[in-house]
Amino acid sequence: MLHTINQSPFRNTTLETAMRFIQANDPVLFLEDGVYAVSENGRFKDLVQKLMQTNPVYVLGPDLKARGVGSVIKDVKEVDYDGFVELVEQHQVNTWL
Repeated sequence: MLHTINQSPFRNTTLETAMRFIQANDPVLFLEDGVYAVSENGRFKDLVQKLMQTNPVYVLGPDLKARGVGSVIKDVKEVDYDGFVELVEQHQVNTWL
């Protein structure tokens, strides 16, 4: 199952809640304001790195650029819209709002 997180981790606890339910090897995609979670120098770096120990983590590149997030946590895979569509085609989707 693909988990998408689109809420800013600074505004709510969506990321922490999702992590209680995400199964090992489930891909996780950060998009919209959720991209703030994968900032290299961000407050949520340790939490995302813990997630990356068992799950592939992706971030939507156009949303990074739109929000001015320059550097992301090492090994977070940046995808474009085509990559986003590919992930959705390959997995059932659970959107965390």
